[in-house]
Formats: sequence, structure tokens, C-alpha cells
Amino acid sequence: VQLQASGGGLVQTGGSLRLSCAASGRTFSSYAKGWFRQAPGKEREFVAAINWSGDSTYYADSVKGRFTISRDNAKNTVYLQMNSLKPEDTAVYYCAAGRFAYSSGSYDYWGQETQVTVSS
Repeated sequence: VQLQASGGGLVQTGGSLRLSCAASGRTFSSYAKGWFRQAPGKEREFVAAINWSGDSTYYADSVKGRFTISRDNAKNTVYLQMNSLKPEDTAVYYCAAGRFAYSSGSYDYWGQETQVTVSS
């Protein structure tokens, strides 16, 4: 499985962005997907996860109610809709494929990062 994240950019506080992560590989639909982020000087942290079928999701408390993860297995793509963005959401964001979990160690495949910058 190869993953390619996109959709990052610069947005003002309160704005929205939608990240996409396109996957190649015939087994895309069998993997859970996760989004992680890493801010400068901080460790990588969990953001959201979705199981293989899309009917179960899990969010970090810091983004709950603002971010929505979804997937379209027909398009081999997972999304992260980010609303009400805050400066503290500024980070590089990564998508990953693996087991449905919040631990980065549960994910076997990682995509390239996409930068999200929220200005105050």
C-alpha cells in the first residue's frame, strides 16, 4: 500500500480544509486508516482513525466535534474534513494504514506529509 496525502495549506483561524489521502494497492479497503500530525518541537500525535468499512471512527479529544474522518473505498481515498481550525492545529499531517487504533505503532504504512498552517 502506498499513500499520498494532499490538501494542506494556509488558512485563517476558524477556517476549513479537507485533507485527502489516496492509496494504491488492491488491499486498500482491508486496512483501517488514520491521520496523525506533528507540530514543530512536538511528538507525532494521533488525530483520527476509521475502520476498514467506515462505520467506526475515533478522534483525539482536541479535534472531536471539529474534524471528521471518512473514506471512499471505491476511490481508494480517505479524507479528513477540518473545520473551526485553530492555530494549535498547525502541523504536518500524515495519513497511515494499518489496524484500527490510536497508536502510531499499529500502522504499517505511512504517506508523505502535508502541511497545515492556521494563522491567528
